[in-house]
Amino acid sequence: MRTLEDEVGWNAGKVWKVLNTRGPLREEVLLNTTKMKEDELWAAIGWLAREDKICCENNMYKLGQTNLIVKIGTDAGKVWNTVAKQGAIDISTIAKTAQITEIDAYAALGWLARENKIKFKKIKAKVPKIKVSLK
Repeated sequence: MRTLEDEVGWNAGKVWKVLNTRGPLREEVLLNTTKMKEDELWAAIGWLAREDKICCENNMYKLGQTNLIVKIGTDAGKVWNTVAKQGAIDISTIAKTAQITEIDAYAALGWLARENKIKFKKIKAKVPKIKVSLK
């Protein structure tokens, strides 16, 4: 059984394959082609950015040396510090506490998942949530 952390890596592989086959693509085309949800795509982009494999130019994502380190890497630090202080915490609370958008939080979580620094846990509720904690 794959963990949620494994899923982020798996999705990063899907994004890489699509970009490798089709070349540079906009976010909406990546979403449609990979059939991912927005949060899954952003986490995958964060993972690939940590691997230095994806860049964004003129709103087009393509394979290559990343230009996303400053943004995603900085947000990853904010997310890591937030989770270190708060303990297990859901993603929307992480975004609010770290003062970043949820999209940026997902990209940062993808980065941290690639570094094997966090773990995810699905919480069953009326609206299912994912809680994040440090490894």
